[in-house]
Amino acid sequence: METILIVDDEKNYLVVLSAFLSGEGYEALTADSAEHALEIVETADLDLVLTDMKMPTMDGIELLKRIKDRDPDLPVVMMTAYGTVEKAVEAMQLGAFNFVLKPFQNETLKQIISKAVSTYTVLKENRRLVEALEDRYHFGNIIGKSKPMQAVFDMIKKIAHTKATVLITGESGTGKELIAKAIHFNSPRRNKPFVAVSCAALTETLLESELFGHEKGAFTGAIAMRKGRFELADGGTLFLDEIGEMPISLQVKLLRILEEMRFERVGGTRTIDVDVRLITATNRDLKAEAEQHHFREDLYFRLNVVHIKLQPVRERSEDIPLLATHFARKSAEESNKGEITFTPEAMRFLCNHRWPGNVRELENAIERAVLLSKGSEITLEDLPKDLVSFSDLETPIDWEKLSNLPETLDAIEKRLIKKALSLSNNVQSQAAKLLGIARANLQYRLKKHNLL
Repeated sequence: METILIVDDEKNYLVVLSAFLSGEGYEALTADSAEHALEIVETADLDLVLTDMKMPTMDGIELLKRIKDRDPDLPVVMMTAYGTVEKAVEAMQLGAFNFVLKPFQNETLKQIISKAVSTYTVLKENRRLVEALEDRYHFGNIIGKSKPMQAVFDMIKKIAHTKATVLITGESGTGKELIAKAIHFNSPRRNKPFVAVSCAALTETLLESELFGHEKGAFTGAIAMRKGRFELADGGTLFLDEIGEMPISLQVKLLRILEEMRFERVGGTRTIDVDVRLITATNRDLKAEAEQHHFREDLYFRLNVVHIKLQPVRERSEDIPLLATHFARKSAEESNKGEITFTPEAMRFLCNHRWPGNVRELENAIERAVLLSKGSEITLEDLPKDLVSFSDLETPIDWEKLSNLPETLDAIEKRLIKKALSLSNNVQSQAAKLLGIARANLQYRLKKHNLL
């Protein structure tokens, strides 16, 4: 349902126009001043502004300018009396869609509004298509020849064309939102909105309003009606990230919406029907959460129609050279550098690191390395020093066999030195830089640990 804001300091016009537009199937909002109108424009999702030309304090021309500064595409239709036609022409030159003379014929107003709304719909659709193409470009981030990633690709192909609800699980940084976008943009809904919400980023009250929208006056600060993400995603896909963080009270509402695909805005009574495909993601074990009554079991079963589990990078190390090369090429293009490659030692280091932050951490490390690299190759010196960590040790230290602190520290130091030598192909100068110590210091420690 398209939303139209009516602006007029004459209350009678607000009442008459609101009733007329509601009867034509539009959602009508009203403002009795330009200042009030600007507040609504800032908070509501509008499809058209219908404003009077002559108003006290701020007239329609100034309101038009303010609206166009915020959203150049939002159509504004001016209402004017016969004596101010020249002003209406001026408004057209400033970007008004059209104007209508008071007193107006309902049929004339209806046609002007219908054309304006249709034009804006096309503009928004074109904008979505551009964004969709940009998002498709980022699918290059979903790279992998490993069996786990090939299984994910196969699953996307099987389910993309369906309406099935999808639950994506995996550690932070594994690319859950990229997978959700891949499903959306390979589905029949590709030309409709892809709307993402993080359930962990908002309080319960704000999350409810964000998802379902609210009516004017529903709570303190609700100065205008606002459409929720479910409504904005109508016809497309809604992606709820960190679904495990959603409060139980909202889980009940979400379950009802999934079953009926209808809801009411916060503070509202009118039922809104939508057609939305839901994709959710979490780094939690939702099954275990449900068994412990920390998550509604009935909602878990409703979300888990199709389950895609993303493996951490450490369990698909064969994908790291492909990912690293892709990220290096991407960063080099963005920073206007030429082709970037990796020295064997640097690539060996990347493949051996455990990457607790997964793909996101790898991408950040490569981006930094590209920016710091002096030539066309990324070396060990270019990689962040904090990547050398105890988690990179191939086999765990047997702590029970270590009896005191000096012995424990020696064991850790020996293991890290061996690791640095392995990553640097036994080149002592590079191993020393990797460890952040002088070469002479390294040689002393090599003798100390009988590693020469």
